[in-house]
Amino acid sequence: MRLNFLFACAAPLLAQQMAPIRPPATPLITHDPYFSVWTMADRLYAQPTRHWTASEQPLTGLIRIDGKVRRFMGTPPRWAERIEPLEQIAFQLTPTRTIYAFSGEGIELKLTFLTPALAGDMEILARPLTYLLFDLRSTDSKPHRVRLYVDASSHIAVDGPAQKTMWSRHRVGNLEVIRLGTLEQKMLSRSGDNLRIDWGYFYLAAPVPASTAGMTARTRAGIASTLDLPTPRDLEIPPQTDRDVCVIALAMDVDVPPSGAISRYLMAAYDDIYALEYFRRPIRPYWRRNRAQPEDLLTGAANDLPALQNRCESFDQELTADMIRAGGPKYAAIATLAYRQTLAAHKLAADWDGTALHFSKENFSNGCIGTVDVIYPAAPMFLLLNPKLLEAQLRPVLDYARSGRWKWPYAPHDLGQYPLANGQVYGGGEESEDRQMPVEESGNMLIMLGALAKIQGHAEFSRPYWTLITRWAEYLADKGMDPDNQLSTDDFAGHLAHNTNLSIKAILGLGSYSLVAEMLGHKDAAAKYRRMAQEMARKWPAMADDGDHYRLAFDQPGTWSQKYNLVWDKLLGLNLFDPAIAREE
Repeated sequence: MRLNFLFACAAPLLAQQMAPIRPPATPLITHDPYFSVWTMADRLYAQPTRHWTASEQPLTGLIRIDGKVRRFMGTPPRWAERIEPLEQIAFQLTPTRTIYAFSGEGIELKLTFLTPALAGDMEILARPLTYLLFDLRSTDSKPHRVRLYVDASSHIAVDGPAQKTMWSRHRVGNLEVIRLGTLEQKMLSRSGDNLRIDWGYFYLAAPVPASTAGMTARTRAGIASTLDLPTPRDLEIPPQTDRDVCVIALAMDVDVPPSGAISRYLMAAYDDIYALEYFRRPIRPYWRRNRAQPEDLLTGAANDLPALQNRCESFDQELTADMIRAGGPKYAAIATLAYRQTLAAHKLAADWDGTALHFSKENFSNGCIGTVDVIYPAAPMFLLLNPKLLEAQLRPVLDYARSGRWKWPYAPHDLGQYPLANGQVYGGGEESEDRQMPVEESGNMLIMLGALAKIQGHAEFSRPYWTLITRWAEYLADKGMDPDNQLSTDDFAGHLAHNTNLSIKAILGLGSYSLVAEMLGHKDAAAKYRRMAQEMARKWPAMADDGDHYRLAFDQPGTWSQKYNLVWDKLLGLNLFDPAIAREE
C-alpha cells in the first residue's frame, strides 16, 4: 500500500521501522474480555467488526462527500453492498493505536483508533474508552462538504441478538452522548467462556455540534443513501427481532478546506457498572472506585485527549524502539500485537477499599478467571512496564490460598469462571485433588514472587504471605524434582509424569523462594533452599539427557519439549543451571 500524506506525517518514525504485519485479528476497541472489538479482515470495510469470540458486534462507518455516500468501516447486510467503499490505502499498528487511511471522492481520510493502553498509568489504563480520530484533507485542492457517520448495533451490549435493548440520548457538558443497553440488565448473572456482556451501557459521544439518533436496523437501511438521521423518538421502545435490532448513530459535519488537514473525534466507551463478582461481592471497575460516573469518564477523556495523544505517541516510539533493539523489526511487530492482546485479556477492578485487583480471563479454554498459569506467561510484560499490575493479579490468588477455603498444600489453579471469582472451578476445585496442577502453579507463584522482589528491590509484598509461600516451597522440595502424573500449562502434552520442564520450574521456584527469603531476612531458610535448588539442578541434566537434547519426560527417550522455564534462571540471576543446557536445546 502507498503511504499517504496524512499517514506519513502522523506516524512516528520509529514505529515505521517495525516490519509490516497482517494480523489474524486487528484490535480496534480493546479494553477487557467483554469490551473487545476487532476486525478479522485485512480491509476495515471487508467484514463486520467482531468480538474476540468472533460473534458480530457491528460498527459501521460511512462518509458523505459532497452528497455521495461511501463506506470505510464494516459491512452491514444487503444495503451496504450498494455503498462503495473508499479505497483503503494504508494500515499501521502501534502499542496504543490502530491506524487506517482511505482515499476517494477528492479527499483522504485517516481513521485512528486510539486506546490509551498505557500500562504504567493505571488511572488511564482502567478507562474503558477508545477515541476514534478522523483527519481529513482535500486531494484535489477543492473544498468539500463532508458528513462523518458511525453507528453501533445492539450486538455490542448483548450476548445474543434476541435480547432486547433501548437507547437514550444526553447532553453532557459540551458533548452529545447516546447510549445503548439491554432492557433486563441481568448483572453478573452467569459465567462462561464464549459469552458477551449483557449488562451496562455502550456509549458514543462527540463534541457539539454532533448529532445523535437511535433507530432500528431497518430504519438505518432507509437513511443509508443520505445519512440524514431520523427524527428522534427517545421515549419509544421499538419492536425488535434478531434481524431488526436497535442501532445508535452519531454524525458530524465537516467542511474540508482546499488545503491543510482538519480533525474531528468521537469516543466509544462501555460502563459495566459492576465489573466482577469477587467471593460473592460485586466489585466496581477500577475507574469507578471513587464513585465516578459515566459523565465523569466522558468529560475527563475529552479534556485529556490532546495530552494523551502526545503521551501515546511518545510511548509508542519508546516501546517500539526498545522492541526493535531487543529482537528486530519482526519481533517488534509481533510483540506490539501481543501487547494489545494481553491487556485486552485482563480486567482492572477495585476491592471494597479501592485496592487494585487485576484479573485475567482464559479465552476459549475453560473461561477461568485469575488462572495462575495464565498470569505466569504474561508476567514479564507487567514486570517491565508496571509491577503494580502484577501485584494486583497475585494478591487475589494469595488471599484465596491462605483462606480456609483452600485446603491443599500447593497453589490453586484459578479463582473461578469469568466474571465470577468465587473460588476454583477447574479440576476438583475445592472438593478434591482430581486434575489439580500442584507443581505447575506452586512453581509459577514462587517464581513470580521472586521476580517481583527482584525488580522492586525488596520483598515486602510477600511478607504477609510468608507462611503460605513456605508451605509451597516445602511441597516443591518434596514433589518437584521428579513430578507425579499431572497436568502442566503445556496442555497439549496432556497429563504426564516425570515432566522435565515441570521439574525445571520446581527447581527455579525453590531458587526464587530463596531469593525472597534472603530479602526478608530469613537467612537460614534462604541458605537451605538455595542449596536444595543447586543440588536438584545438578542432578537434572543426567536424568533428562537424551544425547543431543533433553527429554520431555525423564522416562521417555526420543522425546523433546521446549524448556522455556529456563528463562527465569537468567532473568533472576539464580544461575542454577549450566547455560550450555539452553544452548543445546
